[in-house]
Amino acid sequence: MSAPGPGFRAEFACSEGCGFRSSLWEVIYRCPRCGSLLEVAHDLEALRTVPAAEWKRRFESRFGSARLPHASGVWGKHEWVCPELPVGDIVSLGEGRVPLKPLPRMAAGLGLASLELKECGVSPTGSFKDWGMTVLVSAVKHLRARGVPIRAVACASTGDTSAALAAYCAAAGIPSVVFLPKDKVSLAQLVQPIANGAKVLSLDTDFDGCMRLVQQVTEDRELYLANSMNSLRIEGQKVVALELCQDLGWEVPDWVVIPGGNLGNASALAKGFQMLQAMGLISRLPRLAVAQAQRANPLFRAFRGGFSELVPMKAESTLASAIQIGNPVSFRRAVRALKAFDGVVEEATESELANAAARADREGTFTCPHTGVALAAVEKLAAQKVIAPGARVVVVSTAHGLKFADFKVGYHRSSLADVESLRANPPVELPAELGAVRAALSALG
Repeated sequence: MSAPGPGFRAEFACSEGCGFRSSLWEVIYRCPRCGSLLEVAHDLEALRTVPAAEWKRRFESRFGSARLPHASGVWGKHEWVCPELPVGDIVSLGEGRVPLKPLPRMAAGLGLASLELKECGVSPTGSFKDWGMTVLVSAVKHLRARGVPIRAVACASTGDTSAALAAYCAAAGIPSVVFLPKDKVSLAQLVQPIANGAKVLSLDTDFDGCMRLVQQVTEDRELYLANSMNSLRIEGQKVVALELCQDLGWEVPDWVVIPGGNLGNASALAKGFQMLQAMGLISRLPRLAVAQAQRANPLFRAFRGGFSELVPMKAESTLASAIQIGNPVSFRRAVRALKAFDGVVEEATESELANAAARADREGTFTCPHTGVALAAVEKLAAQKVIAPGARVVVVSTAHGLKFADFKVGYHRSSLADVESLRANPPVELPAELGAVRAALSALG
């Protein structure tokens, strides 16, 4: 099957605007002229031949599809993602189309008109990484079909990227290799790539060390790099912004708050919102906030210094292990996004992130610690009146709490280091006697 929308096209372009252009079917990650990361540039004039109202109609009609590729929240927007990719080369596990969960009690407590979670962890491998990995692995499948000799796809990961890469490569029948920092990912995150048949390298280093090694290894063009410095990942992740606006009837919230580690997601969502505005589907942009764990906060430190420069740091151990990154590859892209969106950066301590996650859980979610970082940032920004009273706020929830069961158990046992569990809810141990049970139940409202 051919690609949809004849005449629609996209190509790699230098993100710093030096003028370099290249086909999406080249194995390339950085601009050969200036060394900057690349971005996927779409032919917006061709896309504008379809009116905004028609794009909305198309996207909405596909949203209820039961069969792939349109059953994918990403590939239901094929023309805006990778328009020249043949439908037959799409590798999808049904990613996207995730809930937008309101937190009305938390919103009321913070004086907000609304606070909602875009629950990207309700996804095939349990994290937002699926949105970008479907695009990247589909592109690799197409490259191999074109005769490009790619032996395997490789990534460095703090857990979620490895799970997504392994699953999508398994579906495509493509070998995958993941570099994980030893003893720094949850058991659930470790076992996912193992179960999907990836070659798992557990390295005695941190994520930044894994990232250095995978970049060196993928200088061999037969090993394809799958980290978010590869802009094909950004193309899938930008669809979170598209889907969020669709959820809201093509309206835009006042604020979107995103957990930040390697910072690809900040630039991805910014790109999605900018594309929506350029195509006339929305009339304004939201403000952005990136939230970092206090123990791994190079972007926050740079923000406090006016974004003059990134000073890489040795990230300390944090409950938010997926964003325990001290030298983010997408720093410059994220700074551009924040400046374009009048954005801010906030940080959260271990206690703040854990208690914010527990507060949201009391409204029916099961939040990961990284989402806890973003929720804690909302609490702090609302208290500072940076987020104004009455604002409408959406938090991008990046992974499912089931990946972090030890975090949840430790919180409710009050056993997490450096955390005061303000909402701990441990089991009540009782003798198996009716009187004791009735006494315990008498405290219920």
